[in-house]
Amino acid sequence: MRGGTSKGAYFLAADLPAEPALRDALLLRVMGSPDPRQIDGLGGAHPLTSKVAVISPSADPRADVDYLFLQVAVDRLEVSDRQNCGNILAGVGPFAVERGLVAPGQRETAVRVRMVNSGDCATATFPTPGGRVDYSGGAEISGVPGAAAPVVIEFPPGASPLLPTGNVRDEIEGVAVTCVDNGMPTVLIAASALGVTGYESPRDLEEDVSLAARLRAIRLAAGRLMGLGDVSDTTVPKLTLLAPPRLGGAVTTRTFIPVHCHPSIGVLGAAGVAAGLRIEGGVGTEIAELKPESDRIRIEHPTGFLDIESSLGTTPDGLPSARRTAVVRTARKIFDGTVFPRSAETAPSPPHPLGDRR
Repeated sequence: MRGGTSKGAYFLAADLPAEPALRDALLLRVMGSPDPRQIDGLGGAHPLTSKVAVISPSADPRADVDYLFLQVAVDRLEVSDRQNCGNILAGVGPFAVERGLVAPGQRETAVRVRMVNSGDCATATFPTPGGRVDYSGGAEISGVPGAAAPVVIEFPPGASPLLPTGNVRDEIEGVAVTCVDNGMPTVLIAASALGVTGYESPRDLEEDVSLAARLRAIRLAAGRLMGLGDVSDTTVPKLTLLAPPRLGGAVTTRTFIPVHCHPSIGVLGAAGVAAGLRIEGGVGTEIAELKPESDRIRIEHPTGFLDIESSLGTTPDGLPSARRTAVVRTARKIFDGTVFPRSAETAPSPPHPLGDRR
């Protein structure tokens, strides 16, 4: 299924091995990793198209289904459960109805989802006319061609503090940052503080070797400050560069996941950006152009924009907290069938250092 601006394979947990190591080994073969082209599997040769959702009935009274997100590395033998994915989340509700885990309504269906990776919950509401999932609606989102049915995702306030370091600003490697966690650990940085405009293409930013080195140092230090420990082998925290808007939005963004520059922006990463822009004294307050009369924030990214509803409250000790976060995504079923993974006895050969010259 395509969920938002990502694409992934959705599985019932009962159809996969219960042992995580066996499950992950199978999913690597299913997606065709490690191989930069993922030519022998379902993966699309990019982190945004090498994702997996594992769905099961939930025992949590707050939820209807459990959703475990797994990021399958493209070019190495690695499967990570260290983060959520809000785009793939957009397909979880329709999948749950399709697989009979949730009874559909006659007009629309709301599915309460527990995100196993973090323990947080979300509610996805989408059209089900006549009790069937309808993927053919007229909603459009930037970064996806065509239109599909809208999926409204509402995130209740999370249990984690919005400011995991306890500070509105921190200085890391001589650069002012704001560390936020509104469903995804995210580090906000003014692009100008790193000597770039924030309007460069993702490819140009990825090819900037000195920028990559600075971002890596900032990410490793931020991970420790945010209580995440050693993040050298994980995909969180995300780093988002901020620049003034150019297309009528609130801010322009370039997000690293963690090495590749995102061609758009993740839903939960955008939730962190939106909340961070509203924190008085944060690094985004001097950059963003917010409309004080509206909760809606338009976040510009390399292929368009994402609109997100965001408002803040205050904790009993006076710190800012997320009060409401909601976003409209779309999802579409692409294929329903049987995948034939590579044999477990067939070890993948390392990619040729010069690539395939044929």
